[in-house]
Amino acid sequence: MQTLITGLHHVTAVLGGTQTSMDFYAGILGLRLVKKTVNFDDPNVYHLYFGDSKGSPGSIFTVFPYGESLKEGRHGQGKINTTAFSLPAASLAFWQKRLDQFHIAHKHAQQRYEGEVFIYLEDPDGLGLELVFDNKENRPGSGFNPNIPASHSIRGLHHVELWLDHFEKTAALLTTVMNHRLLQESAGRFRYAVDDLPGKYVDILWDSQGGQTLKGLSGKGMVHHVAFATPDKTTQLELQVRLQQMGLNPTQVKDRKYFSSVYFTEPGGVIFEIATSGPGFTVDETAGELGTHLQLPELFEWNRTYLTGKLTTVHYDAEKFK
Repeated sequence: MQTLITGLHHVTAVLGGTQTSMDFYAGILGLRLVKKTVNFDDPNVYHLYFGDSKGSPGSIFTVFPYGESLKEGRHGQGKINTTAFSLPAASLAFWQKRLDQFHIAHKHAQQRYEGEVFIYLEDPDGLGLELVFDNKENRPGSGFNPNIPASHSIRGLHHVELWLDHFEKTAALLTTVMNHRLLQESAGRFRYAVDDLPGKYVDILWDSQGGQTLKGLSGKGMVHHVAFATPDKTTQLELQVRLQQMGLNPTQVKDRKYFSSVYFTEPGGVIFEIATSGPGFTVDETAGELGTHLQLPELFEWNRTYLTGKLTTVHYDAEKFK
């Protein structure tokens, strides 16, 4: 039987300034801007995709930079409060030095599981992040960013962390329809995965006391949704049917140009997406050109002149982040 979910596909966050996002994710963290496009639902706002050198599923982190005036969100129950990026275990010292170099506040390195050390930090908008140094990380280094050696480059996503006051229904969804299994359990943290590898994990933090943690609020500095990768449209449609049978009301398939998507809200209140692994980001740019031009969905192409004037200029200056 074909596996319906192969791991994480991408995480999308709502942030403030466009240039601030570029400076942090491309400049300091060294991710490649693989696509510069617009929000399908609001073309006056960028949709920036960051990832590895090819924009591989499982490496992608995307942002909607709505502007500094956007109301701030709040970490709490019913939200993804931490997005974790994965690095080789040997890269810990390099990243401690780099975070200190650019005065990025962060917590001391801590061990979570055997072979897994993490540093918690927040981006300029307060988005919760972790750098996870894992001896199971075996994806190749990018080498795209001239300021970060390939051996120390971020490989992709490691896991997402959901805070829930009730986890049973979410766990049932993951372990039945979405072919995950429980890997680890410790102090109110449950780790689910389709495989015991970085980029395949979903961590649930359960408030066992009930109501001890405030409800999370959407806004600047919060994750909008997490997408899970499925091989193709056939497996996506199979998942859509299974979600309907579970009463989760998935959307119709939406064409996102670089993949197709189905969205639904899981029982804990977090927006999940099922995204196909293709066709990928080279449908409108070569591998070498990724992220260098404003790419518009066909339905907005007629309005390119207006949108180009409306959207703020954004650029990456590698010299600032040596």
